[in-house]
Amino acid sequence: MRGNVIIIGAGFGGLSCAIRLASQGVQVTILERQKHVGGKLQQIERDGYHFDRGPSTITMPSTFRSVFDHAGVAMEDYVQLYELEPRTRNIFADGTVVDLSGNRGWMKEQIAAYSPEDAARYDAFMDESAALYAEANRHFLGKLLLSPSDKYNLQMLRSLLRVRPTVKLDKLLRSYFQHPHTLAMFGRYATYVGSSPYQSPSIFAMMGHVEAEVGIYGVKGGTYQLIEGMTRLAREKGVQIITGTEVRQIVVRNGKVAGVDTDQGFREAEQVVANGDVLSVNRLLLAPEHRKEMSNARIRKYEPSISGFVTLAGVRRQYDALLHHTVFFPERYEPEFDHIFRDRKMPVDPTIYICYSGYSEAGMAPAGASNLFILVNAPYLSDSWNWEQQTERYGAFVLEQLAARGITGLNQSDVLIRYTPQDIERDTLAHQGSIYGISSNSVKQTFMRPGNRSKDVQGLWYVGGTTHPGGGTPIVTLSGQLVGEQLASEILR
Repeated sequence: MRGNVIIIGAGFGGLSCAIRLASQGVQVTILERQKHVGGKLQQIERDGYHFDRGPSTITMPSTFRSVFDHAGVAMEDYVQLYELEPRTRNIFADGTVVDLSGNRGWMKEQIAAYSPEDAARYDAFMDESAALYAEANRHFLGKLLLSPSDKYNLQMLRSLLRVRPTVKLDKLLRSYFQHPHTLAMFGRYATYVGSSPYQSPSIFAMMGHVEAEVGIYGVKGGTYQLIEGMTRLAREKGVQIITGTEVRQIVVRNGKVAGVDTDQGFREAEQVVANGDVLSVNRLLLAPEHRKEMSNARIRKYEPSISGFVTLAGVRRQYDALLHHTVFFPERYEPEFDHIFRDRKMPVDPTIYICYSGYSEAGMAPAGASNLFILVNAPYLSDSWNWEQQTERYGAFVLEQLAARGITGLNQSDVLIRYTPQDIERDTLAHQGSIYGISSNSVKQTFMRPGNRSKDVQGLWYVGGTTHPGGGTPIVTLSGQLVGEQLASEILR
């Protein structure tokens, strides 16, 4: 083994980076402050109910497969994915149901039931969605943008012009659709990167193709099994993973990484990869004199992404309305994002997402029972909303909203656990409790995110949702792969 790399954080980005490095003969140690690996994705088991607290919608399976392929092993020997069809059930306030499907004909039939005009434009939208995905893959997702020449060249300029960065997602959708149901169903894709469809660029329309035609997948045994499989592979490749150890400072000498100070003592390192929020890493782990390019004033200029308010409910009943993934939309979609980003308060009429993995796999809950992961979009932490005062009240409100939509009895659940943005910040040090790092509510924060290599400290790298190429589980995993490949080439050359 050559080199000496410390990775701070054992989330998807850190694990995938470690596997790529170790597979090429680099010595790697991961330090994780939580008791268990996984970052924002943790496994909760209580009274026979199994929950994944964190990412639950798995897309872009090739991104995860590449982690195993580049390590020279078969993914199926570590974790099994299964395709979901229908992908997601969308239930609107007037009772309309649209089950997202890879079958374009069926999609058009469902949409035509409430809007023949939207149905007639569905094929054209999906063709543009596929083209946007192909463009993003070619020029943004699959490469690091480390130098000015990587970012500012004729090819990149042409690509940016093709994806029309100044066109908002909602505006693009309105060029195809007119009915509020269709606009909300596809506008929701902005929330996959913690953003608003009324502010984020139209590039995120690519998620229509990603979900319907590339597919949404479940993970046998729960989404956490992806983490378990990657952890097992990392250890087989020689990665040392140490949990329950908190890094207190990244030590810099003469402008270069020297190691990290932890609550267990100093650890020397030639390179450090931070798998965490870039803003938190700089604010908490680097002395101000070592981060001129990421000063506190600069950090304050970034808009954090949305957070989430989670309820885990284990209830002794089942619901015909629910699939593996189900979304309940409000009567009007746009006010939710005004509440979150303008007022920084919880939505008055929220969109409610439920993951019910027991729908697809027996044993995730006792017989005749349901294991429900319930998520409502939440603002990043600010003085405008006090979770210590509001958690119980808003938690009860969410259950009332679901009861009104036919998901009754949750207030009598065997298991009822709530998890707030405050808890996310406490456990993962996510900046202001954001889930996806910074939002993508502007061209700059979408296409010019903080770089993967520190401008201030030689030998310091970043992977995760705040840095390139962006937020979301597969994209974060990809960031780890890209940094691991680049770093290995530099160490081993």
